[in-house]
Amino acid sequence: MLKNIEPLEKSLGYEFKDKKLITEALTHKSFKKPYDNERLEFLGDAVLDLIVGEYLYKKFSKSAEGNLSKIRASLVNETGFDKLARSLNLGNYILLSNAEENNGGREKSSLLSNAFEAVIGAIYLESGLKVVELIAINLIEKNHEEISLDSLFSDYKTLLQELTQSIFGVTPVYDVLASRGPDHQKEFEIAVSIQGKEYAKAIGKSKKIAQQEAAKIAIEMLKEEK
Repeated sequence: MLKNIEPLEKSLGYEFKDKKLITEALTHKSFKKPYDNERLEFLGDAVLDLIVGEYLYKKFSKSAEGNLSKIRASLVNETGFDKLARSLNLGNYILLSNAEENNGGREKSSLLSNAFEAVIGAIYLESGLKVVELIAINLIEKNHEEISLDSLFSDYKTLLQELTQSIFGVTPVYDVLASRGPDHQKEFEIAVSIQGKEYAKAIGKSKKIAQQEAAKIAIEMLKEEK
């Protein structure tokens, strides 16, 4: 039975017309119904990719394609959608099996991210691109103080530091392994280590970008170890 979704609708600024569709969007496959939210998740992912791509194209009219792609990749991913889902308290509304519930399903980043994509897919089907675009961009702008290459990538360094402090009680160390190319096209290779163990290496057009890329890889490695 779907929980009262009025608070969710208020947070979104949108009232769902088809309760069956939003029920499907909030139904995890573990709930064992003839439907689940995976098809809507697939659709929502494509819609968000387009919306964010157009938004960045207009917002950063002088940025190169490579930088636009990096900013989009920082927004359109599990971490980014998990952040938006939590801002809506989306975990409170998802229909789960008892086993998944007991396994902490409502707090899983992947589950929350997928549900957010499915909700976006449902709004798109009901009301079209313009309506869902306003909702998605409003959520993104409310949950990111600044949208730029440096500010979005800094989230990975901050997250890695929080993780390493909670798990190991230390902060990560970044080392420059190499710098290559002429001054106007220089690339830096950075390694990130935790407690003396190298976790990841990455190359970027600045030390800051390489550090953030390395931090992102290290976060994934830490998640796999947990």
